[in-house]
Amino acid sequence: DEEKLDAFLELNPFIPRDQIFVDGYDFTAYKEAGFGRFDEQDKEVVKQVSLTAPDLGGVGEWWKYLSNSMKVAPIPEDMKFGEIPEGVLRLGGTFVVNDDDIVYQWSDRLPGDHPDIANVLSVAKVSAAAKKDQYSVV
Repeated sequence: DEEKLDAFLELNPFIPRDQIFVDGYDFTAYKEAGFGRFDEQDKEVVKQVSLTAPDLGGVGEWWKYLSNSMKVAPIPEDMKFGEIPEGVLRLGGTFVVNDDDIVYQWSDRLPGDHPDIANVLSVAKVSAAAKKDQYSVV
């Protein structure tokens, strides 16, 4: 959905347009990546997740988030009142990719269940350094 992508990129100007992937409303890429839906999660897995509200930097940033969430939500235009959009049920994840290799993958267990960012950055830095060393002239 071009309009939702434009809204997202306007709110996140540090993300280059050519480095973002948007799946269709059939969620083929999500399914291929092994991401499920939160309404299909095992109750024992759900119990393991501890969620906290993110620190968005104050009331103004929370308002910005809430007032823009519908502009970027994966809800198709032909949605009927009372239906739950597939995109709202879908879980996502985090990848670190180095060329054609996936060097890290995290699958969210619930919405808001994210990996430790320091760990993800560490994996990315180690992977980038290894690649740099691979091509260094000795």
